[in-house]
Amino acid sequence: MNEIQSSSRRHFLKSAAFTGAGLTILPSGVLRGAQAPSNKLNIGLIGAWGRADQHWSFLKTQNIGAVCDVSEKHLGIGLKGLGNPKAATYKDWRVMLDKQKDLDAVFVCSPDHTHAHIATWALNRGLHIYLEKPIGNCVEECRTVRDKWLSTGKKVATQVGTQRHASDNFPRVAELIKDGAIGDLTDVFAFGDRTRQHSTYPKGDGNKPADLDQDLWCGPSPLHPYSDAYWTQLLKEKPVPGMNCLSWNQFWDFGTGQVGDMGSHTMDLAWNALEADRVTSAKAHGEDVMSDVAPGEFSATYTVPANDWRGEVRVSWWQGGLMPPSPIKWIDLAKVGHGAVFKGTKGFIIADFWRRIIHPNGKDPDFTYYKSRKAEDLTAPLGNFQEEWSNAAKGDLKTTCDFDYSGRMMEMMMLGLAAYRAGVAEKVDYDPEKGLTNNDAVNRHLSKTYREGWPIDA
Repeated sequence: MNEIQSSSRRHFLKSAAFTGAGLTILPSGVLRGAQAPSNKLNIGLIGAWGRADQHWSFLKTQNIGAVCDVSEKHLGIGLKGLGNPKAATYKDWRVMLDKQKDLDAVFVCSPDHTHAHIATWALNRGLHIYLEKPIGNCVEECRTVRDKWLSTGKKVATQVGTQRHASDNFPRVAELIKDGAIGDLTDVFAFGDRTRQHSTYPKGDGNKPADLDQDLWCGPSPLHPYSDAYWTQLLKEKPVPGMNCLSWNQFWDFGTGQVGDMGSHTMDLAWNALEADRVTSAKAHGEDVMSDVAPGEFSATYTVPANDWRGEVRVSWWQGGLMPPSPIKWIDLAKVGHGAVFKGTKGFIIADFWRRIIHPNGKDPDFTYYKSRKAEDLTAPLGNFQEEWSNAAKGDLKTTCDFDYSGRMMEMMMLGLAAYRAGVAEKVDYDPEKGLTNNDAVNRHLSKTYREGWPIDA
């Protein structure tokens, strides 16, 4: 594709996003309309293997214009998995975003500590963005990405990779709650069972692969020497693509442990049902704070303001063996693994990503107060999560897990971590407009500092 063709194609896609351009988006994701052969997005993939492995089949339905990875080995694996596209290759995503002018979108599968940086840089360049979770690693990063997208007028399609959101159980749970199946909602408890492996940063072991650029991998975070401990899953005889994050995301400079990992997925189940705005308070507790590593045992409780169909709700997150009390003695929440309990004035819902149980209050509940929806009134299936994003980029720009929705959710989660890291046991009030609490110690953990040459907004 020459430069003129590429420029015309990109102009068409952007125009289509704003005006419709006479397009019809079919359920299969195939588009018909003007310049139909050019309707594929021209995507820059950042992070070629690991988590990206799970997206290869989708990405092959689009055009891959550039691929970036700090490891030459993983770059090669990714190109092969993508069918060896004739794509430009890069080690540094900053260079890719500055030089690759023909891109319509970026698909981000890099480590967590680079997510907010890449998203903000890409927004500054008018690119559609699919961003693996979490949207940021602290309150300020979540706010920066969300505010940047809102300031652009939502003129690009964004999606955060909480792909479990595509499960039909998400709208079913939300419908039950909104329709009054458990009365008035008062509390939500989301939980996960994973723990951590380390207590401090590993020492450098001198075994860095020649193809890996450790400086670029650390990126905006402080430079740490290479250690195999960051890549435990990759070094196994049969590595599990995408799972190596469990080795590095527990360290504060690179991740937030389970809050950013399964917390992004599991709280999404609750957040989708709440239709919540930003929280106004947080209270956290857990194991003793460690300077290097995110907590294993950790819990935080938040105040979610009332909206037009429900009152104020207490929302809490539990992880690492800490669990909310089960509302039903014969159900062991620990066996659910990752899920949520919704408490109302007339009963409970217990749900994981795929299933749900309703338990009305009382010894002999008759459930006559609740009238279920008709089949035709149920929320339509979301379909393929990645295709929802690509179709939005070519059409109405609307996705279910955009930077507004996901930014508010993760701002809440990161606020709890800030209170925990500050060692503050009492509840702190939070001003969502200013992005500050009434506690100076907590406020110091709402943001991060970055290495020179790695501004978050450039």
